[in-house]
Amino acid sequence: MGPLNGVRVIELAGLAPGPFGCMMLADLGADVVLVDRPDPLPPALLRRGRRVVTLDLKSPSGTAGLLSLVERADVLVEGYRPGVAERLGFGPAVCLRRNPGLVYARLTGWGQSGPLADRAGHDIDYLALAGALHPLGRPGERPHAPLNLLADFAGGGLLLAVGVLAALLERERSGAGQVIDAAMVDGSALLTTFLHGLIAAGQWSGGRGGNLLDGGAPFYDTYATADGEFMAVGAIEPAFYAELLAGLDLAGEPLPEQYDPAGWPVLRRRFAERFAQRTRADWTLVFTTRDACVTPVLSPSEAPADPHNRERATFTQVGPDLQPAPAPRFSRTPPAPPRPPAPASLDEVLRGWR
Repeated sequence: MGPLNGVRVIELAGLAPGPFGCMMLADLGADVVLVDRPDPLPPALLRRGRRVVTLDLKSPSGTAGLLSLVERADVLVEGYRPGVAERLGFGPAVCLRRNPGLVYARLTGWGQSGPLADRAGHDIDYLALAGALHPLGRPGERPHAPLNLLADFAGGGLLLAVGVLAALLERERSGAGQVIDAAMVDGSALLTTFLHGLIAAGQWSGGRGGNLLDGGAPFYDTYATADGEFMAVGAIEPAFYAELLAGLDLAGEPLPEQYDPAGWPVLRRRFAERFAQRTRADWTLVFTTRDACVTPVLSPSEAPADPHNRERATFTQVGPDLQPAPAPRFSRTPPAPPRPPAPASLDEVLRGWR
């Protein structure tokens, strides 16, 4: 089931971004076989939907087993530093000789070329060099890392999945596979395209936390409530801003103009004072009936119980774990519910991949 039903993917075990991209492929119906190492990485929710085969890729027999899978696969995903797969005997040249239609996807932090290609790095480093970290934070404070959501998962795993899908689509026309060079620094830079548009239009000050979308505007920020929780406000457009003022009982108060930065400190102070007078639950009820772009800030453990998320089944049970459900949704080829990873033998996979 799923739009990728019949697509065979080999995933060489790695951390975070690669598993996330392969999780998306598995969620959409691809048959993803995770090739794990003899000293396996800790199991994680990102491994859902896979069959897991253990091979020692540093041994000739392990490499031979992998290449036997390559001959029958559509996609191979690896996340080693440049040159490692070649040294181990399963680089792109070897694999494409075995299977000219193979999509060989390589996910790294810095890419396959460039002065940093063989260096280590993490999400925060890729964001920093891409110009994506500098804008994140409050005025006068250090840049603040947004977990590892941007470079690892959006700029890495998601970019990888898009690349694989594009290469598979192109193969339908050409019949030929190719190598994908997915770099988290490239993906992180790509995510800043809109920001570069603001800069080009003169709508970004260059400072941190003083602009429309970085918490500088009082109508695009978070506010503490009486019970120590928070509400998120995104009332950018005038119609939504009017609803925000009405919900806060500020509609009749003489306030500075919405888009006059000189008056933003006054607006922020009044919004903060109002939100602090009631609990998060109270404000959620107030804005449930108002189209003001105001929502409660839920913790990861609270989000699954939200009525909207519940109705859409945005979270789903996979084995013992409640976790985010596959996305997006499909009208004609909905994927099967995800399942926990399951061990398999090389022979079992090869028999199924005839």
